[in-house]
Amino acid sequence: MRLLIALAMAAMLAACSTVPRNTQGWIEPVDAVRAANDDPLNGVRGHFVLTVKALNSYSDRTFLNSERDYRDQRNLTVKMPTSMVPSLEQRLGVGLQGLKNRRLVVLGVAKRVRIDFLADGRPTGKYYYQTHVQVDSPTQVSFAD
Repeated sequence: MRLLIALAMAAMLAACSTVPRNTQGWIEPVDAVRAANDDPLNGVRGHFVLTVKALNSYSDRTFLNSERDYRDQRNLTVKMPTSMVPSLEQRLGVGLQGLKNRRLVVLGVAKRVRIDFLADGRPTGKYYYQTHVQVDSPTQVSFAD
């Protein structure tokens, strides 16, 4: 009886962790966000497909976003070190700005990340969550088309 209960619970947990994938086996942004919220500790591993609608580059990190507003709850953010951008541009054959409105496939783990609001460099106690896929190698990114 205990074995039967354990097997039933394992099947339920496996069913809960199933992430919808499109016909190519890729995970769409909204499904990545949902899965990352369901397992905030581990996130979800897979191939994520997104159309880059916005991007921002700073001295230390660069972001590619699936929504125009990075604070949108449906947004999936690809985060990478800015030092990696030249290698990514070379691999894809297009400059960073040329990625806008292009469809990408990104291999990695989508995880929920807490973003704190700051005032004078200090957290205010207010925050929201984003879903990030950390990219550390240009080989994690390719065109979907």
